[in-house]
Order: sequence, then C-alpha cells, then structure tokens
Amino acid sequence: MKLAIVGVTGLVGTVMQQVLEEESLPITEYILVASEKSVGKTLIFNGKPHTVVSMEAAVAARPDVAVFSAGGSVSLEWAPRFAEVGCTVVDNSSAWRMDPSKKLVVPEINASELTREDKIIANPNCSTIQMVMALAPLHRKYGIDRIVVSTYQSFTGTGAKAVAQYEAERDGQKPEKDKMAYHYPIFENCIPQCDVFTENGYTKEEMKLVNETKKILGDNSLKVTATAIRVPVNGGHSESVNVSFHRDIDVTEVRQILTETPGIVVLDNPEKYEYPMPLFAKNKNEVFVGRLRKDESAQNALNMWIVADNLRKGAATNAIQIVKYLIDHQLIG
Repeated sequence: MKLAIVGVTGLVGTVMQQVLEEESLPITEYILVASEKSVGKTLIFNGKPHTVVSMEAAVAARPDVAVFSAGGSVSLEWAPRFAEVGCTVVDNSSAWRMDPSKKLVVPEINASELTREDKIIANPNCSTIQMVMALAPLHRKYGIDRIVVSTYQSFTGTGAKAVAQYEAERDGQKPEKDKMAYHYPIFENCIPQCDVFTENGYTKEEMKLVNETKKILGDNSLKVTATAIRVPVNGGHSESVNVSFHRDIDVTEVRQILTETPGIVVLDNPEKYEYPMPLFAKNKNEVFVGRLRKDESAQNALNMWIVADNLRKGAATNAIQIVKYLIDHQLIG
C-alpha cells in the first residue's frame, strides 16, 4: 500500500513522520511531497533516505492514501486530483471541513460513518478535536445544551513563522514586521486573536469551534460560544470549558465516563496538584482532562480543563488514526 504525505516539510508534516514511525501500518511505499522549493531534497524517514517529489509526480504514482497538511488553497486544488486517480485523501486544512458532502472525522467519535466512497476526508481543527473528545461521551449520556469555551493555544499552531518569531523574541531580538506571524510580540504576551476576524466579530478559529463541534457531534441544536487566545506556550493547547446539560450530572460519574473513554486521560486530583498542563501533554497522543467540578452558579453545568498536543492529537495523530481506521476496515487499497 502506498501512502503520500503532502506538506512533509512543515511542522505538522514533520510530526506526521514521527507518528507514522511509531505506528506499524502495512505501508509498502512512502511518497514524500512538498512545494517546488523542497523537491529533490532527501529526508530520512523510517531509517531510509527518501527524495521529496512534486505534486504532479505524487499523483502520477497513484498512492492509495494521501495525508495533506499543506494549507487550504493547496488542498482545494490538489485533493480532487488525487481523488480522481483513486486515492483517498485525509486533509488537515479547513478547506473541506464544512462541506456537507465531506465527513469531518475524529476516529473515536464518528469514524464508523466512513465508507469506500469517501475520497476526501476532513481532519478537524486542533482545538475542536480535543474538546469534542471530552464532550462526546458526556453528550451521549446527559445531552449537551450549551458550551462556553476559552482556548489558550500554542504559537506552534500558527506554523514555522510563529515559532521563529517566538524564538527570536525569547532571545532578545526584535523581528522585522515581515518576519512576524502576529501583529504583536508573542513572547511574554497573550494575543486574543487566533486567525482573522469575521463579520460577526469572532475569529475564524472561534467559529471553527462553533461549527465543527456541531458537525462532529451531529447536533445542530447545540449552543456554542468561543474565545480563542494565542499564548507563549511551545506546544500544547489548553481549554477552559463550561458545559450545560439537559439532564442532571454527577461529577463522580462524569469522571468514570471519561476514564473509560479511549484516548482520554483523566488527571483530576487537586489535593496532589494533579491536573492537565501542556508540559505533560507534549509529544503525547492522548487528550488530558481535569479540574472537573460542578458549576455552582448554574443548573446541570460542569467546568472542565482540557489539554492536548496540538500537533499530535490536534493534527497529525488524528489524521494517521483515520488512515489506520481505513486500513483496518478495508476501506482503501
């Protein structure tokens, strides 16, 4: 089976290589794909040298599956071309997420919806993935009415340019404007803007949390509001989530439900100072949940704190888990 990684030299593409090296998938050939400026470079992957190839060459190679992390415009242009030659595309950009004809998949929640006919599959937004991982089992049990989420998102989610800006500022430099990923310094700062603003005053990132959550959980009646903040954390998104349910909740039962949920690690022992932090989540594939407590100001409401590595479960790991599901259920090849 042939697998292509499109955008292999980017932050997420690099982590995808790491995740694939950790997994034992029945892949016979890897096709590493990047922009024209990287074509011809040699990358060591799985202990062997691989030459980076162009999009055209990758399509001509007819991979069985391609994992894209190369931006929305690239996905819109090239994902259909890969699909035309029989390749199944798992796309990490926002290009296809809200397309009604495309599945938006978190494997632990809704991979069972996938079929052989799904040739372009959307990987959700990083901050959405970790939130719905924790909320999906609770929605099934209690029925969610409203979600209020504030996110504290690592600069790594913006990409290599943001990493370079942070590192320069940390080292006492003042980057030129054209070298900055943000309008303001990110070192020792919090920026209440993730992505661009939309007409309603929310950012695109905030609206992704609203719209993608409804689609993944399959419930358009959900009320969701979000505030997304960029923070000077080198890897790992954190979320403060307040959830109102239709039915009464029991925190002990909530903790048990989450403990039994695949992909979730409950860290919730305040007496021993045990709670999720980006420091613990970095380079891990799980979603960490803690600070579970009833909201004493509202009926049937819960406060929780959710943390995950945004480049792993928030991007690369989730995408590779989709590929694994497709292989295991004979939906490709």
